[in-house]
Amino acid sequence: MALNDVEQQGVDREQGVDREQDIDREQGVDRAYDAPTVTVTVVYHSVHGHTRVLAEHLAEGARLVPGAEVHLAELRAEDVNAGRWNDPEVLALLARSDAVVFGCPTLMGSVSAVFKAFMEAAFTPFVTQGWKDKLAGGFTMSASQSGDKLAVLQQLAVFAAQLGMQWIGVGDMPGNNWSGGTRDDVNRLGSWLGLMSQSHADQGPEQAGSRGDLLTARRYGERIARLTQRWVNAVPYETPRMTEHEARVLSAALREADAAPAGR
Repeated sequence: MALNDVEQQGVDREQGVDREQDIDREQGVDRAYDAPTVTVTVVYHSVHGHTRVLAEHLAEGARLVPGAEVHLAELRAEDVNAGRWNDPEVLALLARSDAVVFGCPTLMGSVSAVFKAFMEAAFTPFVTQGWKDKLAGGFTMSASQSGDKLAVLQQLAVFAAQLGMQWIGVGDMPGNNWSGGTRDDVNRLGSWLGLMSQSHADQGPEQAGSRGDLLTARRYGERIARLTQRWVNAVPYETPRMTEHEARVLSAALREADAAPAGR
């Protein structure tokens, strides 16, 4: 399958291959060391572990960006007392983060109870505008194909807006919206406000999401980290663009690369 330049760049990125980094290594140049630092924190709640898998893949994508210091902060039910969530270490981490990505499962068309308790605990940064102009994004997981996940992403986006944060959506074209599409396509649920994923109710976290969902999570994490570098440090950023046809070819190529035996 022939790929154009835009599609090949996407495949290289998903396989962790960066041509400039290869040249740098040959010349003994460490651009990651020279890159200015940004801090990206993925703060999430997971009930059965499925949302945790999504968070880990998002963080993996963010770590592809030179200079990105990426943290995972899991919200725990035991940190909720009398309906109030409190974890000073997590709040301190968020206070020093340049970008915060919020995530939780969709339960009964809403954010999970633990995540809602966390949202209410953010009243202090709300009144002090402590998180103002940090970048933000969001993701959610449900068992149903829809499950009213959009309602959760809207809650997360409004939460970020009330805190004065700048929201970043998914930048990929839709997948699995034509006869040749599959659940392994990038952005197979066609969500742009934030990242959506779906896991079968009778399967554990080891089968969370689809390959397409996890690829989308990595791409979203990398997008957030790159835009954070641009926002905080004015690092040059070239906006990647592709047509819907190019996106379909990219999804097919990524599936093939992901399924290929090691050493191929």
